[in-house]
Amino acid sequence: MSDARPIGVFDSGIGGLTVVKALRELLRSENIFYLGDTARVPYGEMTDMLVAEDVKMVVIACNSASAVALPKLEQTLSVPVIGVIKPGAQAALAATRNRHVGVIGTRATIKSGAYERELRALNPDVRISVRACPLLVPLIEEGWLDDQLTDGIIARYLKPITHDGIDTLVLGCTHYPLLADAIARFLAGKVKLVDSARNCAKAVEQLLDQQSLRASREGEGGLQVALTDAPDTFLGVARRALQLEIGEVQLREVLHATKL
Repeated sequence: MSDARPIGVFDSGIGGLTVVKALRELLRSENIFYLGDTARVPYGEMTDMLVAEDVKMVVIACNSASAVALPKLEQTLSVPVIGVIKPGAQAALAATRNRHVGVIGTRATIKSGAYERELRALNPDVRISVRACPLLVPLIEEGWLDDQLTDGIIARYLKPITHDGIDTLVLGCTHYPLLADAIARFLAGKVKLVDSARNCAKAVEQLLDQQSLRASREGEGGLQVALTDAPDTFLGVARRALQLEIGEVQLREVLHATKL
């Protein structure tokens, strides 16, 4: 049995294309439909739009949305749904040797406490250091991925939590894998990086197998990208940095707003 329906991926913008990149590398035969909420639509409508595309599962490629919306979506969606936080937490606990994990993310993700809850649910004895890094997303969206200014800001954000003694760092924003090389340079091999996008892709693979939803392994799957507002310059940054063949971007009109 095979299931050729696409995997639906959504994010509050375009940063979730890092998850798409990881999915494309790991699951080459799968079709993917990506919906970026560039118009800032409530998540309920986003998932309605994906289900209308006859997706076989929904991937919430956004840490903030995973923290806020996943529990409700798990109850209401008619297809399996997965977020990025639990896979990232599981990978961090598998990687750490001193049981001290660091997490960086947007203010919304860090304020939600979602990673602390997930990490402690999996291992109550884990030590956790978190840091909001609000300037990183704008720098990434400007395309300043290899820049002295960006390197300096990374150092300023990460010094306090590396001095705390972490041995593992979770990139708790789907934009951040685009800065993985710069962050790794600062860490100089002393701290292991956990890419929540890559680990989310691995979790998707496991769920596809568990639910017998895999596409035929013959041929390569396609990628469709739709946005709820006109694309900005970051789409070009993502195309170049991720080397994704995105093709023509669809614009989807928002007809009504439904709330969770």
